[in-house]
This record gives sequence, C-alpha cells and structure tokens, in this order.
Amino acid sequence: MITTNWWRRSATALTATALALLAVPAQAAPVQTAAHRVPGETVATTFFAAIDALDVADERREGYVRTAYRHWTDADRNGCNARKDVIISEAVKAPAVGPGCTLTGGEWFSPYDDVVVTDASGLDVDHVIPLAENWDSGGYSWTAKEREQYANDLADPRTLIAVTARSNRSKADKDVAEWLPPATEYRCRYTEDWVAVKTRWGLSVDPAELAALHRIAAGCEDVPITVVLAR
Repeated sequence: MITTNWWRRSATALTATALALLAVPAQAAPVQTAAHRVPGETVATTFFAAIDALDVADERREGYVRTAYRHWTDADRNGCNARKDVIISEAVKAPAVGPGCTLTGGEWFSPYDDVVVTDASGLDVDHVIPLAENWDSGGYSWTAKEREQYANDLADPRTLIAVTARSNRSKADKDVAEWLPPATEYRCRYTEDWVAVKTRWGLSVDPAELAALHRIAAGCEDVPITVVLAR
C-alpha cells in the first residue's frame, strides 16, 4: 500500500521517460539555455546532466509576497480547484466527491514522511519548489499570469504533491540545502523532482543549493528525466 501512490503519481513521468529513451541517443541532450528555451518543447536529459545545466545565481527575496502567486484556481472548471484536483488524483483509495468538491473518505500516502492519511483534511498540497523559492530563483521577473500558471501547474505531476500538513509546514519555503524529506528513501526522488521542476520553469539555483544537489545526487542513480518546458 505504501508504494501504490508513489507509482500512481509517477506514471505520467515514467511513461514519457520510456518513450523519450527510445527516441534519443544514449548521450543526454543538454537542457536549453534561457535564450534558447521554447515553451512546449520536450527535453530528454538525465538527473546529473539536468543539475549541471541549471543556471546559478544568487537568490533575490526582495519584494516577495505570497499573494503575488494566485493559487488554487479552477482553470479546467471542473468544480474542484487545483489543490483538490491533486488530492483526488493522488488518492490510493478514491474519496467520494460531493457538492462544492467536498471530499469524504479516501486514503493517501505521504512520501515525505512515510505516513498513510485517511482524512483529506490532514493533507496539504505542497509546491515542490515553494512559492518563495520560485520568486528567489527567477519568479520575481515573471508576469502575474506566469506566476499563476506555476502555482496551479497540473500538467506536470512533479510540481505539486499531496503530503501531510506536518511535513509540508516543516519544509515551509526551504530549499534542498535546508530541508529534505524525513523519509530518507524518498530523498533521491524528491531531488529529481526538484531539478525537473526547476528545469521545466527555467529557474536558477543558488551556490549552496547547487552544492547540496551534487551532494545528494552522489548517492542516487543518474535516472532519465523528461520535461516539457513551461517557459
């Protein structure tokens, strides 16, 4: 039961990766630089190569307010906002969905802390790259619409994840140099997702963050990573 949710939320990324591996040579293609990024383009690379391709820059927190990111919208107008959509899609046992997208029953697995949750009210939906970290890493220069699109990104299952409220609030706005999931067996996957989301959205890393990524990756496999560039 513990691994079911992990594989369910991985299915899209794994399928895309498998197809990409059939189409690309063994040597990973470099991720495009900011000047050559084409939104909507699919990039197939590897975990280690994606880390090396990230732009390195000091963080810029000045001017950040959480309200700069309009989040939990219902862009697809299905009656459930982005937060509820994530919770529903990641359920190990599906909840009943009532009027106003109220959720009853259901079961979830929180990979951050290896905990099974049986009440949706005990879940938070985490931005793998926190909103403040997004701002620090380049989001400060984005338009309001781009920030809204990031904050509600359902197109890539690595951007948002349902986890226990306790683990999400422990993480807060920390990056990988400051916080990693308590469940040690999930740390490689968490870091892979961190790099994939930064690649998707063209976000930079600061020097301490880059050092942490290399340190963590030294204990992980150089797995394939496929992303569709969002900007």
